[in-house]
Amino acid sequence: MSLTTSHRAGLSAPITGQLLTPGEVAVMFRVDPKTVTRWAQAGKLSAVRTLGGHRRFHEAEVRELLTGVPQQRADS
Repeated sequence: MSLTTSHRAGLSAPITGQLLTPGEVAVMFRVDPKTVTRWAQAGKLSAVRTLGGHRRFHEAEVRELLTGVPQQRADS
């Protein structure tokens, strides 16, 4: 499967590394997958497109963003 990066300038480049689906990213952030898609549309999270047009997200970038998200506290 061939993947390309979507850039604002419209250029494409080959991608290496682990890619996540919107559903997988949504589970990590505890949000709806549609929210992840909106983040990508707003430029808050970069996405690549498969040949079928589906979005995929770089795991390293997602984990980097996740470190800035406050963790929920478990009340005892």
